[in-house]
Amino acid sequence: MSHLDGFGGRQGYGRRPALLVIDMSVGFTSPESPLHCELEAAVGAISELLAAARTRDLPVVYTTVSYGEGEKTAAKAFIDKVPAPGSRFTEIDRRLAPQPHEPVLNKLFASAFFGTPLQSLLAAHGCDSVVLTGASTSGCIRASAVDVLQHGYRLVVPREAVGDRNPAAHEQALYDIDAKYGDVVALDEALAWLGSVTALDEVEAAAR
Repeated sequence: MSHLDGFGGRQGYGRRPALLVIDMSVGFTSPESPLHCELEAAVGAISELLAAARTRDLPVVYTTVSYGEGEKTAAKAFIDKVPAPGSRFTEIDRRLAPQPHEPVLNKLFASAFFGTPLQSLLAAHGCDSVVLTGASTSGCIRASAVDVLQHGYRLVVPREAVGDRNPAAHEQALYDIDAKYGDVVALDEALAWLGSVTALDEVEAAAR
């Protein structure tokens, strides 16, 4: 990406990343949903990233969006802008199903950090970086990207692993993220990095 002078420097990769899968629920992947995005390519890319992260025993965290009655009141201003998904749409797409030990955090707003224990989870796992994937690029991905940086983590966004309803908004969000908040990279580059990360059992064995 071409940026104005002084923007778009490289953060580089961390040593202990977490893979964050944002809102890849049926509500975003199913054509029957009013929130549907075109995410078939992203589903494939995220599947590859999940396999790489799990092979290296890296933390994987999912998010979804759902509202109880009290939460609808708290998030009313947001819901007035974006329709709330029905209950059948809040489950993670089966093609990207979390493993039993992988948490699915429920969020009420755009950022994966706001009102969730994500920061505590990342700290507990000793993470120094985040691989951010999911939907939508101009909404929850961009909001979460800003908070990744503001919580002190290095950010990597594999371009093929995010998607949006609006191609122009998608490209603009990726441009902004790459200019100011993290590194937008090709999927192959992200996979190569994850493959080089030392697995947790190897770290623990070296420490003995």
